[in-house]
Amino acid sequence: MTTPPKGKTRARSQPAVTLSEHDGVRYLHLDSIWIQGGMRIRKPQMVEIDYVQRMLASLLWLPSEQLGEGQAVQLGLGAGAITRFTTAQLKMATTVVEINPQVIDVNAAWFHLPAAAEVVRGDAADWLAQAEPASVRLLHVDLYDEEAAAPVLDSEDFYAACRAVLEEGGLMSVNLFGRHASFHGSIGRIAAAFGNHQVWSLRPTREGNTVVVAGRGVEVPEREVLAARAALIEARFGALGLPARKWLRMVRPYRPLDLPAASAA
Repeated sequence: MTTPPKGKTRARSQPAVTLSEHDGVRYLHLDSIWIQGGMRIRKPQMVEIDYVQRMLASLLWLPSEQLGEGQAVQLGLGAGAITRFTTAQLKMATTVVEINPQVIDVNAAWFHLPAAAEVVRGDAADWLAQAEPASVRLLHVDLYDEEAAAPVLDSEDFYAACRAVLEEGGLMSVNLFGRHASFHGSIGRIAAAFGNHQVWSLRPTREGNTVVVAGRGVEVPEREVLAARAALIEARFGALGLPARKWLRMVRPYRPLDLPAASAA
C-alpha cells in the first residue's frame, strides 16, 4: 500500500531510475553507475549485497525471543532487500519511506515489493517529524542520492529524530562510507544524538561501506549470549545471506578520535 507524504516534501527533481543485470543479480541505479541495491533474480529473498546484510546486524542486539516483534521502518527503499526481509522473513509490520516515486514503481515491477509493507512516498525527515514517538523496534537508514557521496540527511537533529521514534531497546542501522572523509563526522553526530555507549560500527566492506548501529537504552549482554544469538540468526537466515557469527568479529564500540580504541563488543 502506498500512502502520500504527510509533511512538506523537499522540492527537488528526482533522478531517473535505471536497471542493470549481471551474473543473475538485478541492480537498481539512480541515473549513475553507483549501485543503490540489488536482488538475485531466482532467489529474491536472498540479501545479496554485503553492506545490506550488515545492516541487519542490529538483530544481534535483540533478545532472540523478540525477533519478529514490533515495527520495522526503512528510510530509503533501494532495491527493497530489507523491506522484503522484515516483511517476509521476520513477519514484522513494516513501513518504508521513499522520496522517489520511480523507485517505488520499479520495486513493485521488478523487485518483489511486498504487498504487506506500507509504502510512504515522501521525505524521511518529514516522516520522522510526524511519526509516533517510541514506536519503532528496528530502523534502517540508507539515504543516498545519485552522487552517492554522503547521506542526504546526516545532521545531529536528524539522528535525534531517529532516536525519538525508537522504542526503549530499539535499534537503528545506518549505511555510511567508512573510507570517506565524511564518516567520522557522521558517526560523531550519531553518537551525539544516541550517546557514545549506544553506538557500534562494523568493519568496512571491500567497497568501503561501513554500517553503524545505534540503540536507545540497549543493554549489551555477555559475549556468550551474543554468540548464541548469532548462531540462532545464522541457523534461521544464513541461507539467505546473513553470516551473523562473522558479524561478531566485525563489531567495535564507538570511541571518539581522542580516546583509545576498544576491543570488540
